[in-house]
Amino acid sequence: MFRCGIAYPRCRWIVPLLLLFAIIFDIIAIAANSGWVEDEGAKSHYASMWSHCRGRNDNWDCTSLMEFSWAQAVAALMIIGLIILIIAFIISCIALCCTLNISLLPVIGALLFITVVIQFIALIIYPVKFNDLIFEGHYDYTWAYGFGWGATILTIGCGILFCCLPRYEDELTGLAKTKYIYTSA
Repeated sequence: MFRCGIAYPRCRWIVPLLLLFAIIFDIIAIAANSGWVEDEGAKSHYASMWSHCRGRNDNWDCTSLMEFSWAQAVAALMIIGLIILIIAFIISCIALCCTLNISLLPVIGALLFITVVIQFIALIIYPVKFNDLIFEGHYDYTWAYGFGWGATILTIGCGILFCCLPRYEDELTGLAKTKYIYTSA
């Protein structure tokens, strides 16, 4: 898989750990009360996936974004993606950590690519529709939105690894013959 000497048995623990980080990033993105969108310096307007607030100083007027169908779709897609990601994590722990079940790895990879598509759609719909809703001034997509993209990028990487790992079954199980770079003449 990688020429510079990867320890394949470590992949059995590292890849599920990366999935756990993707789950944590997704939870942070979904649960954030602010941090998806802010105006310059969050002085008069900020938003999360669930609501947006306008105001100054301590006088904020918050309204729910859930009255818009696009916001409901974004929330549903992100939550469905998180649920599929959790299912893939549980299956990966069973397939790699408890027993080595190579036949489950492509299934996990497929689940992860489904999650990527779902979350990619949600993360594209949000800024497009939010910019249609709010069209004055300059807005930045900030930390919680970035965690959503971070989870999606980690999921892409894990999906690729899960699709590639079945080719290296002997290396994962420790049955592969050791290949030496230097041979005596």
